[in-house]
Amino acid sequence: MTNDAVVGADPPDRAFGAENRARLLTEYFDAEAAEEVRVDTSWRHVYHLLMWIDRTIGLAHCYESDKCQPGRPWYARSLRFHQWLAEELGTTASDLSPRIDWLFTTAAQDLARSTELRSSALGDRGLQQRAPYEHLGMPLPGEDPELASVISETLDELPHPIPDGLANRLADRILVYLGSENKRKNLVGEGFEDTLASIFRRVDGIADRYDIFLRPALHELPGFNRPRGGDKTKRVDLALVRKSDNWRVLVSCKWSVRSDREEQFGRDFDAYARLESLGKNFGYVMVTNEFDPARLAAACEMRQLNELIFTDVVHVNPEGPRAVYEVGAPRRIGGGIERVIGHMDTGRLSSLESWLRGLQVSS
Repeated sequence: MTNDAVVGADPPDRAFGAENRARLLTEYFDAEAAEEVRVDTSWRHVYHLLMWIDRTIGLAHCYESDKCQPGRPWYARSLRFHQWLAEELGTTASDLSPRIDWLFTTAAQDLARSTELRSSALGDRGLQQRAPYEHLGMPLPGEDPELASVISETLDELPHPIPDGLANRLADRILVYLGSENKRKNLVGEGFEDTLASIFRRVDGIADRYDIFLRPALHELPGFNRPRGGDKTKRVDLALVRKSDNWRVLVSCKWSVRSDREEQFGRDFDAYARLESLGKNFGYVMVTNEFDPARLAAACEMRQLNELIFTDVVHVNPEGPRAVYEVGAPRRIGGGIERVIGHMDTGRLSSLESWLRGLQVSS
């Protein structure tokens, strides 16, 4: 499925908000052209919806932009990832862009339409307010004369006359686009949780075995107390509660894993264990798309009181990092790459597909 979105008649008030994300995900999964949602296609849907092109290098994003610039080691790895992903999605390196980033692209279109409608709705009142200043040449809302000038100078190179106002209209659209790019971080963060919840609900054998909770307060799940006193309510990105026996799986969804998040995992686990009220174990799973080998290895090895914190560490598709690591600089023995490949080989770092298969057969 490409990211040619169906544009509705009424744009939402908050294009990147939770309500519109839910609407867009329903539209995506219900579309006739959408690939069937199965455990083996789950990772493809995640990348169709959330993976994007890093415009500074023109390649699919797999690592921090500043470390992926030409000449740096991660540029070669980004080239390999871009090639690998294009092949896996059945397209070419040059045609990958329309096959990914559907959720962001569609939300950005909604934002652009919302902005246009709000501007037109306020037009008459705004004109009345501007009337006393009409002779002063007051700038228009959102006007960027410098950007419009750059566009106008470029358009002047075309052989045909440029329609009046075209440069300003193009500038408006460019500014909306740039503004929407700033929202990508939040969309990817909560959009990852939304996407996984949507997949859980649609994959055979999961929704009938588990109750699925999206961003619940911990105490809303069976067997967890409310925080004491004035402590802040603890929330979980995703949770699965098995219907047969109330086995609880708390899921931390992190597209990437920064160093501050590594510390947060331990604190969260401490809080979950402290608030557990049944005296029973629970699953604690991390699902990620991190490509940094040291961070992935650290997540697999993270311990608390000599026990592994995570019952499962799940990558959207570990074959992506594996393909990336096999190209580039020599590996340091005992370094992050060697460690994380070892965790892939043993299954400690599993794929979204294999984890979902495990959920399907659990009882």
